[in-house]
Amino acid sequence: MQFLIISLLLSCSILAAMPMCGGLTEVREADASVQQICDQMKAHVEQKAGANFGVFTAKSYKTQVVAGTNYFVKVHVGGDNYIHIRIYQKLPCHGGELELTEIQHPKTHGEPIEYF
Repeated sequence: MQFLIISLLLSCSILAAMPMCGGLTEVREADASVQQICDQMKAHVEQKAGANFGVFTAKSYKTQVVAGTNYFVKVHVGGDNYIHIRIYQKLPCHGGELELTEIQHPKTHGEPIEYF
């Protein structure tokens, strides 16, 4: 009986740590890999926003597992200005390409990243 209870608790803790397909993860601090994704999309973001950004620093992000991954990223673009960008990355078996899906601007440092 104890083995069953321990197994059940362990299974629940493992499932809680896994991202839910379709749901957004908790916000995380941006790392070098997220910055690299943003750098690859910068020209597309500038074109869509109709502005050039001297500063383009990923600060935080959430992900959503779909048939690939959606990245929802808060990007500092200078001064007190931020934008939120959504980037879709195809699965590696489909080439892993990146696509800018949407942007939201202007944003502030304090505005949470939400689905858009």
